[in-house]
Amino acid sequence: MRIVVVGAVAAGTTAAAKARRGSEDAEIIVYERDHDISYVGCGLPYYIGRNVGSIDELVPRDAGWFAETYGIDVRTGHEVTDVDASARTVTVRNLSTGETFTDGYDELVLATGVSPVVPPLPGVDADGVFVLRTPTDATAVREWIESRGVGRAVVVGAGYIGLETAEQLVGRGLEVTVVEMEEHSMPLLDADVAERVDGELREHGVDLLTRTRVTAIGTADDGAAQAVTVTADDGEDEWSVETGVVILAVGVRPNLELAEAAGVRVGETGAIAVDRSGRTSVEHVWAIGDVAESFDLITGEPLWVPLGSTANKMGRIAGDALTGGDLEHRGILGTSIVRVFDLAVGQTGLNEGRAREAGFDPVVVHTEKPDRPPYLGGQQMLVKAVADRGTGRLLGAQVVGPAGVDKRVDVLATAITFGARTGDLFHLDLAYAPPFSTTKDPVHYAGMALEGLRARGRSGRQA
Repeated sequence: MRIVVVGAVAAGTTAAAKARRGSEDAEIIVYERDHDISYVGCGLPYYIGRNVGSIDELVPRDAGWFAETYGIDVRTGHEVTDVDASARTVTVRNLSTGETFTDGYDELVLATGVSPVVPPLPGVDADGVFVLRTPTDATAVREWIESRGVGRAVVVGAGYIGLETAEQLVGRGLEVTVVEMEEHSMPLLDADVAERVDGELREHGVDLLTRTRVTAIGTADDGAAQAVTVTADDGEDEWSVETGVVILAVGVRPNLELAEAAGVRVGETGAIAVDRSGRTSVEHVWAIGDVAESFDLITGEPLWVPLGSTANKMGRIAGDALTGGDLEHRGILGTSIVRVFDLAVGQTGLNEGRAREAGFDPVVVHTEKPDRPPYLGGQQMLVKAVADRGTGRLLGAQVVGPAGVDKRVDVLATAITFGARTGDLFHLDLAYAPPFSTTKDPVHYAGMALEGLRARGRSGRQA
């Protein structure tokens, strides 16, 4: 069997490695147009902030490692430009030589990922305007800042990458403006949780402009970005913000060119539709990682949340299925976490709005409890949890606080995954010692509050 994989970051290399474990005889070829493979994309902002000394630390494996360890032929600097699904061939261009050739496959795996959205703004092609997706991008940003002595930065977009980058730029001593068109940072969060993130940004000197959009990028005589024009969403106010670097972090889109060439079905989320093993609508063509949609573990509806954790799962599942295994994807909750200065912010599952749209009758609770006893430095943590009023099924949670957020989000994600009810949370036998938690953990309190509110038939805030 000849397996051709297109894309060699998270999902592609994981699928190739798992397929090799399932078959010693399969011929496995991976094409990647970039020169870096299997890199840690989520670590890129920390390289810009000098918390990672060398970019090589974020690229732990190369093509030689995969050849030696797994006998996998990874060809970097090779771009797959076309797919003929009926002939089972791909067209490949060697980016170093310009040579174009055709390669055949028995099974084709599309792990083509996503590309950053670049808004069509005047001046967007100026020097000093960057996206942040690859090690090459991060290296370019850091070199630009250091070579030009940049003191001011504008970050467009207040999602995960935007806020992580803003935090790291502040840590380097830059004055940072973040521009977000929605009413608050981290638009996927509920407003009452996100307002704490907004406050944390401003407390650390970030000029956060919400309900505002960038309409143009102005340049200096040398062609480098020197200012952005921003406009309030009511269209009445417009002003200029000086800057020496612009980071565009307004979102990503699936790379669908090869999917369209192969004739596979694109799902309602805008990513490639696949079954639970990664098969597309076209025989012998698979899709995994950020380019493919998943499905909501709670509702079963298609869901596209491009995260490295999900990409790795999808790669392992497809690699297993390619070689006769029976692994299947079980869905996702969109569990995620980000650090914003001295706060951690995590979420999992449905918020109140999505729960209602899915047909649930949501009951919502806010609890604020210390992550550990105050006599050992415990600090308040907000847990906003959502459950179904009728069944008590736990549906989602958002957690924000200075410490211990990751533990609580992961506990709640695990509980949701296994169908926990509100009354089950109190009975969880969680680890306790004063340096780590209180006798009744914030998760326990959230469960007790939800159960109480269900019984009383209302939502509320519990202190």
